[in-house]
Amino acid sequence: MSPDPGRALPASFSDLIASSPIPVLVDFWAAWCGPCRIVGPTIERLAKDYTGRLITVKVDVDRRPRVAEHYEIESIPTIMLFWQGEAVMRLLGAQGYEAIRREIEKFLPPPGAPGR
Repeated sequence: MSPDPGRALPASFSDLIASSPIPVLVDFWAAWCGPCRIVGPTIERLAKDYTGRLITVKVDVDRRPRVAEHYEIESIPTIMLFWQGEAVMRLLGAQGYEAIRREIEKFLPPPGAPGR
């Protein structure tokens, strides 16, 4: 997860996506998933490139099966974007940097803007 430095983390995943002042990009993955390992560096790059405009979270579906079930994750990797507690984007399968970036840009506030 890449929250603002010094910011206390919410108690749960649901609290995080509901209370975040900026969109939350979530990578649902598992250690045994080959395509997930391909997407991992892309998510890390997005986290770095969108610091301050986006929070990134990785949810291991094997360790957090209830979270995966709640969001109906049936295949991995699944990339979701949450804004103000609502899922606004879902991408299935291994997606490249540009494909994910194009999709999240539709929902992100411009740089320097206070929220969406």
